Amino acid sequence: MLRLLNRLQDLLDASRALDFLAPLAIRLYLAPVFWMAGTKKLANMDNTIAWFGNSEWGLGLPYPEVMAWAAALTEAGGAVLLVLGLAARWISIPLMVTMVVAAVTVHWEHGWAAIAETPEATEKLERAIAILQQYGNYEWLTSSGEFVILNNGIEFAATYFIMLLVLFFYGAGRYLSLDYWIARRFRHSAR
Repeated sequence: MLRLLNRLQDLLDASRALDFLAPLAIRLYLAPVFWMAGTKKLANMDNTIAWFGNSEWGLGLPYPEVMAWAAALTEAGGAVLLVLGLAARWISIPLMVTMVVAAVTVHWEHGWAAIAETPEATEKLERAIAILQQYGNYEWLTSSGEFVILNNGIEFAATYFIMLLVLFFYGAGRYLSLDYWIARRFRHSAR
């Protein structure tokens, strides 16, 4: 029995030859998320700055111009760096900060869930669907996916934070990242 378990463990250990796929998958998953968030902010910086600074209907953050530009450039630039696997550990830090700020300022008051699954949300969704079926082209409206009621909780921000934390500790991965090739070429030759 022990021999069989050792063989199974050896097979599992052999899969580590492909361990570079995990950070690659995380990078490629996060890149469009941050690209869309960053470029959306950059596309209308006046509104972004107003939203960051206004305490009545926005986030009420101090130094809204600095914070808005920092968030937008970190997200858009971070997306590019993640795709390239360049400075992945370094860019993970400010991206994690943006996720903490987003979780605390935007999502915290809505709890955990990103998608609302309460009886009240279900009732609202059913009514909205009935209205759309009666007065809209429901088949066209749902051809790209179903309607949901967004709860806007911290779930996505927390998930992205955890993924970035993995990249921070493990890096961009071997072979398919510039970090790997730069380190291989320069890091050890400098010692």
